[in-house]
Amino acid sequence: LAKKIRRELECQVFMTRNSDKFLTLEERTAIANTKNADLFISIHTNSHRNRKAFGIETYFLNLATDDEAIRVAAIENATSTKNISDLQNILFDLVQNAKINESSRLAAFVQSAMVGHLRDKRYTRVKSKGVKQAPFYVLLGAQMPAILIETSFISNPRECKRLTDSHYQDNNCGDYQALHG
Repeated sequence: LAKKIRRELECQVFMTRNSDKFLTLEERTAIANTKNADLFISIHTNSHRNRKAFGIETYFLNLATDDEAIRVAAIENATSTKNISDLQNILFDLVQNAKINESSRLAAFVQSAMVGHLRDKRYTRVKSKGVKQAPFYVLLGAQMPAILIETSFISNPRECKRLTDSHYQDNNCGDYQALHG
């Protein structure tokens, strides 16, 4: 995705990691802030006990509105040492922040572009799980619009196979030319 953004959008891209080296969730956001990034995009693969669960969803930072969003946030947040009550207090302060509105619009655009692009490429059973909000630590503290993308379910055999396919990976990046305007 970084190569595609550099090539097609001619934008500068900073990666928080170029290998499987561990960084705390807070360190990842701090890197984006230090670089004065315009956007923060955290890319993940989803997982579920139900191996039939599938789909793509995009999140922005806010209080969770459904049980599934809470479940995904709990899994992603497991590596953070922050206290959940601290997170709730910070989120209440953020609710008035325009960054949430910008993040929500970015999440809607990315979700629509990813799902639409995969369907245009004739992938079958591409499910949009939509845009959701949840308290993800990795998005907390970002000083720019920030989203977290769950690209597919690694626990689903069909989606796991797709995730390891370079053509699917390239197509999952979507067509982000509209983002450049």
